[in-house]
Amino acid sequence: MTHINEIDTLIEARWVIPVDAQQSVLGNHAVAVHQGNIVDILPSHTAHTKFNPKNTINLNNHALIPGLVNAHTHAAMILMRGLADDLPLMTWLNKYIWPTENRHVNESFVLDGTRLACAEMLRSGITCFNDMYFFPEAIAQGALDIGMRAAIGMIAIDFPTPYASDADDYLTKGVALRDKLHPNPLLSFCFAPHAPYTVSNQTLTHILTYAEQLEVPIHIHLHETTDEINIGMESHGMRPIERMQQLGLLGPGLIAVHMVHLNDNEIQLMRQHGCHVVHCPSSNLKLANGFSPIPLLLDNGVNIALGTDGAASNNRLDIFEEMRLAALLAKATSGCADTLPAYQALEMATINGACALGIDSVTGSLERGKAADITAIDFSDLHLSPCYDPVSHLVYAAGREQVSHVWVNGKILLEDKQLTTLDDAELRRRALYWESCIKSSA
Repeated sequence: MTHINEIDTLIEARWVIPVDAQQSVLGNHAVAVHQGNIVDILPSHTAHTKFNPKNTINLNNHALIPGLVNAHTHAAMILMRGLADDLPLMTWLNKYIWPTENRHVNESFVLDGTRLACAEMLRSGITCFNDMYFFPEAIAQGALDIGMRAAIGMIAIDFPTPYASDADDYLTKGVALRDKLHPNPLLSFCFAPHAPYTVSNQTLTHILTYAEQLEVPIHIHLHETTDEINIGMESHGMRPIERMQQLGLLGPGLIAVHMVHLNDNEIQLMRQHGCHVVHCPSSNLKLANGFSPIPLLLDNGVNIALGTDGAASNNRLDIFEEMRLAALLAKATSGCADTLPAYQALEMATINGACALGIDSVTGSLERGKAADITAIDFSDLHLSPCYDPVSHLVYAAGREQVSHVWVNGKILLEDKQLTTLDDAELRRRALYWESCIKSSA
């Protein structure tokens, strides 16, 4: 007699796309979830002979994929979305963003902004985000209250802000927060020095020491613009990546964001040191920063994840959009249509991001023993019919408007396109409050 296992939830779908080494697409399969974890993935017709679920969810027109990982964002900056568009990065930062932050950013601003961003990300199928912003305790609180997975950036920058007075103050506060909240199953941590042009050698050296002691990654904007490289040459007599190498920061714990302007030697350094790259194609395009040499990085085996950047410079928190753009730009810049095929783009949006954050044993793919971080996409819309290849549709045809359900750690946070842990009306009320504050001080 077959033993029937009691489980919390059985999710049946037209396709399960686990993002595994075999690049599997499993038709008419089910994912069994118990106590927050995936306990099995098996054909739907046999699932009920093995499991007795408390809750069965039939998604017969859907694909199940791992929850998307937004490997670089500044969530609370959603409250500045559209504030200053169509400007170069340094003009945008110096004349608009940093002055606005100095006037308005506090713990309440960051908490409200994080909640608003999490609502958009959940509706976009994102289950985990890697954040870099001030008041990281508010980011952590927002994520935990909602039930999202987050990598919290212990930010550092060499000038005072409302959050901290100097580099030591940033680091002291960041480490104290990490000590307070670690371990938490939904949180991980990164040191988050802003960029080479805002962080000194001394601060970077301190961060490296802390990172090695605590075994956490370092998350930094790197080679984003030609201005950054020119500043590096003028201030240090070398390009920023060479400076990072001299300081010892290049390694498997480095998460380098943007990486647009690279020469052959720098690509080799990324490969040799096992660094991770976060590609933010929408932000790179909107700020006219250029085209990251993704095909060359891929050819050299560099792990590449996807990020949206903040909503103030994108202006969407939409990894579906980043997948499509990444694939199309890679083909255009390489001159080869088979560069960055759809499944590889999906990997960049899921397991590669988890790998960069050092949490790939927990999330990033649908596998037995991993957390049940799952996104469901509804294929019943006309523009997804017919469907010969669901992965192709996910990257080239579908969008976040087809995301119907999202689970994080087995808890449903989006059900039939409705948020379960957030109040839309309250989010809108707080967004309008901050809009009024920022407008009145302009």
